[in-house]
Amino acid sequence: MAETERPAPLDNLQGWKVAIPVVIGLAATAFLFWREYTPGTFDAFTFTWHTVFWLVIAALFMSMRDIGYMIRIRLLSDNELGWLPSFRIIMLWEFASAVTPSAVGGTSVALFFVNKEGISAGRSTGIVMVTSFLDELYFALMFPLVIFGIGYTRIFGDVTTAVTSAAWIGYCIKLAYICVLSYGMFINPRGLKWLLLNIFRLPFLRKWRTDIACVGQDIVETARYFKRWPMVNWVKAFAATFLSWTSRYWVVNALIIAFFGFGKMGLGDNLIVFGRQLVMWITMLVAPTPGGAGFAEYAFKEFLSSYIPSSPMALAFCWRLISYYPYLLIGAVLLPRWAGSYLKKKE
Repeated sequence: MAETERPAPLDNLQGWKVAIPVVIGLAATAFLFWREYTPGTFDAFTFTWHTVFWLVIAALFMSMRDIGYMIRIRLLSDNELGWLPSFRIIMLWEFASAVTPSAVGGTSVALFFVNKEGISAGRSTGIVMVTSFLDELYFALMFPLVIFGIGYTRIFGDVTTAVTSAAWIGYCIKLAYICVLSYGMFINPRGLKWLLLNIFRLPFLRKWRTDIACVGQDIVETARYFKRWPMVNWVKAFAATFLSWTSRYWVVNALIIAFFGFGKMGLGDNLIVFGRQLVMWITMLVAPTPGGAGFAEYAFKEFLSSYIPSSPMALAFCWRLISYYPYLLIGAVLLPRWAGSYLKKKE
């Protein structure tokens, strides 16, 4: 392979694309800062040992999220992937998700990463497909639990109609996706493949029929392989998924406690903040910007400002600084090294 030749999936992660979400996110934060700023806005933000301790806790929650993902991908590969390859895959996957719109995510690029770490193309597709299934299952189960357990009014009471509608649209999309995928993976994979092929006979969809045929075959192969999986493996994989997503949502709770103390953040308030974050994340499915940049900061203010005593946007910036920007930095450093190693093996 010539030194300048790059695989197509890596071409989709060009350096200039990293700058887009950074610029959008910082611009949105600056604009919302400007709108809410009044003298004394930042007086409540003081750094003490208490602050440092809870910032470390917030960072640990993010680390637990990544560890959960690594445990899961090792389980799905039947431990063929070691800890270091699993770390590389997760970091590069998160990087790809951070520079693509939320509805697109980094799934297509993840197939490439998993495959190039030594897993066959068919199994790579199956691993990524089941990963997606487990993520959506988490949301499908937790969304109604949050709504009915915490209360509709406590979740959506002071949120605009537009954001509420985005949350329900996002949930319906996720629910439809998991229903279709569940049918294909566990009930009738060949039937789903047949249905997809016939839908894509329509004139305006026909140009994607070849790609859909490959997707249908991937579903059949994935169903054949994972049907043999023992139930204990499914439980472990979902537990790792639960650890990952739940850890992500406790980050904001830790940040609120870091800067404002426990205050009124009793158990009930912590659960409400957790529930609102879960719903907020679902709204980000409809965000058109890379990594939800701009939209995420706005949604943060909409959902959580009533539980933040001062300057929600300052806390939103801290949240993104811990939960989003590190993946851009790690990915930007890791991707060229990983790609160089891969290209060297191909020569």
